[in-house]
Amino acid sequence: MHSFIEVCAGCGGLSKGFMDAGFQPLLINEIDKTACETLKKNHPHHRSRIVQGSMTELSLKGRSPDVLMGGVPCQAFSHAGERKGLEDPRGQLILEFNRLVNECRPKFLLVENVKGLATHEKGKTLESVLELFSNEGLYDVNHQILNAGNYGVPQKRERIIIVGVRKDLNLKYEFPDPLPKKVLLKDALQNVPPSDGENYSEEKRKVLEKVPPGGCWVNLPLEIQKAYMGKAFYSGGGRRGMARRLSMDEQCLTLTTSPAQKQTERCHPTETRPLTVREYARIQTFPDDYEFCGSMSKKYKQIGNAVPVILAYHLAQSVKKTLEIAID
Repeated sequence: MHSFIEVCAGCGGLSKGFMDAGFQPLLINEIDKTACETLKKNHPHHRSRIVQGSMTELSLKGRSPDVLMGGVPCQAFSHAGERKGLEDPRGQLILEFNRLVNECRPKFLLVENVKGLATHEKGKTLESVLELFSNEGLYDVNHQILNAGNYGVPQKRERIIIVGVRKDLNLKYEFPDPLPKKVLLKDALQNVPPSDGENYSEEKRKVLEKVPPGGCWVNLPLEIQKAYMGKAFYSGGGRRGMARRLSMDEQCLTLTTSPAQKQTERCHPTETRPLTVREYARIQTFPDDYEFCGSMSKKYKQIGNAVPVILAYHLAQSVKKTLEIAID
């Protein structure tokens, strides 16, 4: 059986996809206490392998996983942040991840990060990260921006995936091919189990009631646009996330860590309310029996930050295919 170690695991989207593809976890590490509780709740057989704490405190000497992977924190490279890259202390975690690579020499390394990493410092940051992960020619490192919406996920969600393969294995890794059919919200939001969900204020609900499916602030009367958006009305850019109602006939916009903030509105397609926790989970392709611990806001945050399970599954299958070529 193929094995993996994951750091910065969050609530377990990436590891769940790999386990569904037949991989065995040797160690799953996450610093956030609530996310760790979620991991333990859903993987009781692997409780002893789920370790809470900073990856900076981990040692992987003597371990030999097939894959070392993680959604290494990406705030330092995010469009939304100040984009200080590797000068940011959080950017240093990429260096810590590479230390772990050198300690356990996995056959594969896999890192998921925000799309903004590709353009940070005009591509220089990504170039530095790829060079770092090559470890002076030990690993053959490639990257691709994958849209989860092309892999059975009912969501437009682009992320950069970096994959390194140990050169001495003489393996050629290929990223998974997109699937022929896209899954839409109407496919995902059928018979969703009831769950917690945020509410709109009465004032906000009255505004969003006027927005048609697939629409946003531009569909509102001019005076309501000005009142609702405030100073943002006069700023540049599309701002199409504001007062946004989703459409059943489309894929969801990228889920954020909260469905009801003005800049990142995710209003239900046919009801005037934010998406619920379980609707969030459906859109991120977690199964209905996957439980999330903590407060409602912590549940939204865990799910919004996760790697969609089905995307992780297709990545795992592509890695598995390469490993099994090696065995043959």
